[in-house]
Amino acid sequence: MTDGRFDYLTTGGIRAAKVAVTGLTDAQRRDMAKALLVHVREQENPWFWEARATALAVVAVGCLPSAAQAAQLLGRRSVSLRAVQAKLVVEVARERGVAWLADLAYRLADRLPRTDPDDGWEFIAALLAAEQAPPPTGDLFVTGWVRHLGWPREQRQRGVPLPERLSADPFLDALLPRLFEIDGIGLHMAFDAPWNGEKDDPETREKMALPRALADLAGTGRLDRSVLLDGCLSRLLRDDRPSALRAFVVLHDQLAPTGPEVADRAAGYLRLLADAPAPVATMAQKVLRQGDAAEIADVLDASRAVLARPEKALVKAQLSWLDRLARRLPDRTADIVEVLAVALDHPAADIRDRVGALTARHGHAPAPAVVTAVGDELPPPAGPPPAPPPITDPDELAEEVAALLDGVPQALPLDRVLDGLVRLAGADLPVLNRALVPVLARHRHGMHEHRWDPCCLCELVGGVLYTAVEPARAADRRGRWQALMAAVGRTPEPDQQLPAQSRVPALHRLLRARIAEVGCRVGGDAYPGLLAMPTSASGAVDPVALYERIARLGSGGPWRWDLTQALLRLPPGSDEPLAAKARALRSPAGDRLATWLRDGGLPDPVAEVLTVPRQKRDRPARSRWADWEYDRLPERRRQVRLTPPDGYHDRYGLLTVPVAPLGVNQGHRSAFWASVLPWQPGVVAAHALPEVASAADQDVRGATAVLPVLAESGGAGGPALDIALAYGLGARHEADRVATLDALLLLAAAGTLDAPAVGGHLGTLVTDGTVLPTRVLGPLRDAATAGAPLSVWRLLAAALPALLAAPTAPRGTPDLLTLAAETAARTGVRIEVPGLAEVAGRGGSSRLVREARRLAEALDR
Repeated sequence: MTDGRFDYLTTGGIRAAKVAVTGLTDAQRRDMAKALLVHVREQENPWFWEARATALAVVAVGCLPSAAQAAQLLGRRSVSLRAVQAKLVVEVARERGVAWLADLAYRLADRLPRTDPDDGWEFIAALLAAEQAPPPTGDLFVTGWVRHLGWPREQRQRGVPLPERLSADPFLDALLPRLFEIDGIGLHMAFDAPWNGEKDDPETREKMALPRALADLAGTGRLDRSVLLDGCLSRLLRDDRPSALRAFVVLHDQLAPTGPEVADRAAGYLRLLADAPAPVATMAQKVLRQGDAAEIADVLDASRAVLARPEKALVKAQLSWLDRLARRLPDRTADIVEVLAVALDHPAADIRDRVGALTARHGHAPAPAVVTAVGDELPPPAGPPPAPPPITDPDELAEEVAALLDGVPQALPLDRVLDGLVRLAGADLPVLNRALVPVLARHRHGMHEHRWDPCCLCELVGGVLYTAVEPARAADRRGRWQALMAAVGRTPEPDQQLPAQSRVPALHRLLRARIAEVGCRVGGDAYPGLLAMPTSASGAVDPVALYERIARLGSGGPWRWDLTQALLRLPPGSDEPLAAKARALRSPAGDRLATWLRDGGLPDPVAEVLTVPRQKRDRPARSRWADWEYDRLPERRRQVRLTPPDGYHDRYGLLTVPVAPLGVNQGHRSAFWASVLPWQPGVVAAHALPEVASAADQDVRGATAVLPVLAESGGAGGPALDIALAYGLGARHEADRVATLDALLLLAAAGTLDAPAVGGHLGTLVTDGTVLPTRVLGPLRDAATAGAPLSVWRLLAAALPALLAAPTAPRGTPDLLTLAAETAARTGVRIEVPGLAEVAGRGGSSRLVREARRLAEALDR
């Protein structure tokens, strides 16, 4: 029960709070301090903001005995100091005679929220100003100061030019050096000039206002120019994210260092030229070239690193600089040509051509390259490792549950946790409770179902975990679980399209049924462990291991969905000897295993590649949100429709994949599906294709994580996997392209990559505007470098005809032609590319024509 004396804290009564702490004796103040701490701790609504936070700060300063206790109370995560009226707090402190306001400010500065240092910064700054105390220089306080400069809270300050405000800022001199020391602060320095009333035009607002203001103050003498210049250089030399360095590049450019200033700092600029991100290196290159401030020997040393960099514009500028030096310093020509030769191995063909021309101009003709025919040179895939041993200890189970709930859920950890629950729930429930209950309590807020996501597993998994430690509550969830198990066979017809939010793929229905079955059965009759527990990290189950598990069951019946999943995880193909042994067990589970082993598992479905258009708007009046959602959808998408072969009853709908309407949200669950059918990557890819495609046509992040898992499985891929790879190569985010590259290399190493099929789909996706060639180039070049030049060449040879036949070649086509020429020359394999001769024979010297001729020449050798 809360203390009625503090009702004003609940209502935000600021005046009542000030009255409550006025005129207290020391004894009354001590009594109020103790009661205040208890009251806050027992609050049903522990959040304090605006008026409630101001009232709390007034009472805290008015009765608590020290800055430490006040900071501990006001620095709680549930207290927002963003809108606290600091003037009232200072008044209370003055009336009481508090001498520790500055100490309180320093302690609160140490507690600023890392994700939002604005929350409380102005309150802290006001306390420091009232005490005329120097500011703290911690990272978060300095970050809050910079953010405050970009958006001052007081309206009257927004009309004052930033250089004027900054010059008068009492914190400037103390905090300025920290701007060049804190990692990432450049992101906060890159703000535009603050909004200045309704007539303010965002288009004309000054960009990068803070760097420009600092340079202005250096021009007036308010700040030391050399301090800013040295600070910029030291920050850029220490490196950071490129976006965080942009503000310092702008500041450096605004300072416009003179020739002598550059010469004094030439060593630092040369280091930036060689190693810094491209915008920083370009800046260093520009200032060094303008004044010839560096010694020629130092320039040549740095040039070796620059000419090996991938940024073509930077390399071309360096080549021009070296060319100018060679003409101006004929006695150093040999040294310069030796450095130029470094770029003869540059990955960009036009760079190599430029280097060849320069070295020839200066009297050095490079030796012709010797081409040796090669194929892919990839080591054989190691295959997935064995699964870890089962969990048999409650403490280990608690650790695995915590890891599962903390991170991105994965299939094998989920299987291990479910298996561990089954093994331990019927053994010693009190021990299991002591291990699991604290973990579940910490993660209870993350175990609620997201109703907008039909594939959400949070509540389902959480309910099963809670049931294992609280069996009495299983009845509350049993109806929901039974409905999930009954839903497995409900699959739409191949031509039926269901609304995006109501459709759950068959693979996910089976996964949910397995989890629900564990919830219904865990802690009941003794069950030695899940039959479907993988023996391989891919999710596969060894047939002999499954036979032994079924034998241990004896006369006890298996759990239906557990055994179903176990059978689906067996490798394809018949095994008559093991089938005979399973039949000899004379048990229902043994009979099902025997039948499965004799039949050879699932048959191959019939696949049909379709292009699905975006559905037309079906209502004349739509909300702005709905229009935005509709406009984000791609105009079309390649999909694969699967149907079971004639005569096969697809009991669970696993081999039936209907057309998915554009906009289906599967929530990145396809990584789970790979372990449902670990030997049928083509089927899983068909189910997951809408998700994977969204990485390219909707810029979704993380949608290709399933591809390396499918590639490692060892089963047959088919058109769905080929299309998924084509989409993945054009994914928006680099991590998704890297995942696709890993899958491509795994398939190439195993000899199961259908490179022409992937290339054919890629050509179609590029020409219809779904995939950008500029995204595709990086992973393909990396694949060729990693040892798969023949696969890359075969893929490009199949993709290029569609690009060359387009009325206007898609942007990036010349780069793909260059890579095709390099891989064709490297492998020595001739493949006819329809349309190449026509483009190569055109007049003119466009880059498209030049690169087409380069490929044609490589094929004629």
